[in-house]
Amino acid sequence: MDLTSLTETLTWCFARQRAAVAEWHEREPRLADGCEVFSGAPDAEEFKRLVLAEHLINYKLWHVEDRARRKDVRPEAIAECKYVIDGLNQRRNNGMEAVDACLTALLAPLTPADAAERHNTETVGAALDRLSILSLKLFHMREQTERHDVSAEHVRGCRDKLAVLERQHGDLCRAVVELLEEYAAGTKRPRVYYQFKMYNDPALNPELYAKAGK
Repeated sequence: MDLTSLTETLTWCFARQRAAVAEWHEREPRLADGCEVFSGAPDAEEFKRLVLAEHLINYKLWHVEDRARRKDVRPEAIAECKYVIDGLNQRRNNGMEAVDACLTALLAPLTPADAAERHNTETVGAALDRLSILSLKLFHMREQTERHDVSAEHVRGCRDKLAVLERQHGDLCRAVVELLEEYAAGTKRPRVYYQFKMYNDPALNPELYAKAGK
């Protein structure tokens, strides 16, 4: 895969994230077990699949987070939301790492052997995660601009916020493409950064292993 094809793949992902949010509000797909795991075979279709899997995790997470803010349900329901959120957050991080692993493999033939040991503050996987969240914000903020049960001031405020979100989305899309160009030019080197989340691991969270040892 050359730089042009990889850029086109990324551009497809940017657009598909936004389109998927609207589609999933009509019919929400099931989140398959292990869908965020990189198969180890890097190609454009695998990359797209991983980006959309991570996006679906964010979609699920967004709506569980909304439910967790309710005040009219029993504490047990909020606690259950917390457990779901923890699990989805872990899968979200796994998904970002898988996207980066796949992209790094795709970039390997394009990255000069003497590429500078310079790294970006954010990986492409992390940027695509931000674009995923921005896509969700854009959809839900646009919903607010179409409400008829609120004041005109509320609608105006949401339209202003929507314009800012659109600008931020465009800026971030351009920044991701530019980062890809820097990798291909050898001015920066891609790398997978692992989060190693500790709170879900019973061997690393002292609140879990301390009780288990009693």
